[in-house]
Amino acid sequence: MAPKVLISDKLSDAAVQIFKDRGIDVDFQPDLGKDKDKLAEVIGQYDGLAIRSATKVTEKILESATNLKVIGRAGIGVDNVDKDAASKKGVIVMNTPFGNMITTAEHAIAMMFAVARQIPEASASTHAGKWEKSKFMGVELTNKTLGVIGAGNIGGIVCDRARGLKMKVIAYDPYLGEEKANKMGVEKVELDDLLKRADFITLHVPLTDQTRNILSRENLAKTKKGVRVINCARGGLVDEEALADLLKSGHVAGAAFDVFSVEPAKENPLFGLPNVVCTPHLGAATTEAQENVALQVAEQMSNYLLTGAVENALNMPSVTAEEAKVMGPWIALAGHLGSFVGQMTDEPIKAINILYDGVAAEMNLAALNCATVAGIMKKSNPDVNMVSAPVIAKERGIQISTTNQDKSGAFDGYVKVTVVTDKRERSVAGTVFSDGKPRFIQIKGINVDAEIGAHMLYTTNEDVPGIIGTLGRTMGDHGVNIANFTLGRAGPGGEAIALLYVDEPVPAEARAKLAETGLFNQIKPLEFDVV
Repeated sequence: MAPKVLISDKLSDAAVQIFKDRGIDVDFQPDLGKDKDKLAEVIGQYDGLAIRSATKVTEKILESATNLKVIGRAGIGVDNVDKDAASKKGVIVMNTPFGNMITTAEHAIAMMFAVARQIPEASASTHAGKWEKSKFMGVELTNKTLGVIGAGNIGGIVCDRARGLKMKVIAYDPYLGEEKANKMGVEKVELDDLLKRADFITLHVPLTDQTRNILSRENLAKTKKGVRVINCARGGLVDEEALADLLKSGHVAGAAFDVFSVEPAKENPLFGLPNVVCTPHLGAATTEAQENVALQVAEQMSNYLLTGAVENALNMPSVTAEEAKVMGPWIALAGHLGSFVGQMTDEPIKAINILYDGVAAEMNLAALNCATVAGIMKKSNPDVNMVSAPVIAKERGIQISTTNQDKSGAFDGYVKVTVVTDKRERSVAGTVFSDGKPRFIQIKGINVDAEIGAHMLYTTNEDVPGIIGTLGRTMGDHGVNIANFTLGRAGPGGEAIALLYVDEPVPAEARAKLAETGLFNQIKPLEFDVV
């Protein structure tokens, strides 16, 4: 019996035809996604669901999806899909991460031109018959300094286009290496330097705890007088009220925004201000981009439903159906190892070295590599998946190497991940026990046996009495329950580490109390995607 796919949002006729040509029974109902009750009523009939942004795949919808195997999002953002609920249900969530990069980058360039020459206001004035030629004095882009915050996929394209416009490009990106910056023809700088020097500032980073409000009131005050700010990335990266104040004062000469902290944006501090260009989240809104992502999602879903191939999955590695049963726990381990070193590393990573020992060396190492790199990159790019992670790493000039070796110790096999920066090397190793659970077995060369939980606390200290009591008492005082407690040390009186697996995130107050004791060299909360 042929697989059945429901398309509940608008997709191109060519995408629909791909499903049909591959022998898949496709039901094209482009307005169904707006009726959540009707969607819940019929979703149980389908093996696949193809969507854009209008359909909201909630836990309730997934409860009714008794036959659903894959959700394909034509586009990159999957905020409209409950990924955790989908994972628990065994439903693969795919996106198309590269279909709209050029379109979004071009929109940022267009917005930069628009604000430099005050095109929207001049157009409106001319339409009104005013002919206010002297009112709209613009500036050239040539020889101006463009500050790019985030030099990844889209930011990198913007850098390339800006250099073609004869702009001087400086970039702030903690994960951009000097070698890669040189190849891109941009100058790598710190954020404060960018703020002081840039004539135009454009943002191209995801919205994370690290990037939220990156252009805060304090940082905006550091900018060069007459700067123009462009945001076509994510709402919430800029303090919009502070920017509005600086526009009114004349410190900021203009702004161009495609995204806002609250969307749909019916009102905003930037609305109505002179030389502020606003568009309704049009970054990916071109015929070519919409067609590209639609065709990609149709191909990906067809490949999975017909052959079991997994591409651009956000909650499952790219492995064959035969490999999945054996490799599942090892892929989870690789992701946890990568996540550990990724969360512990703040400076740009130059190299990632992965050692596979014993049975691990005989597996699909490409999938394990992807899982490891995705874990490392997730801190800086939450939207990363196992397919896009190696591409992003390559674009950032990160060297990835692997070593295979025969069984060398007490374990049937293990994986060791080492990241290299200009300042240090950091390593962690793990294995999968007979119960199928991944474990950390070595950190910084210190042997441990640590169960991996969703919420953990990592500490380092000198091997002295009182550490266990201090950790236990502090957690208890702040209502944090410890599920598992692991210690390790290099030797008596030497460096020691502790890993606490706790039932909820350790609050900042508890970490501050630990720091006040003076016993700890490092106190780091960690989060892992544990299903």
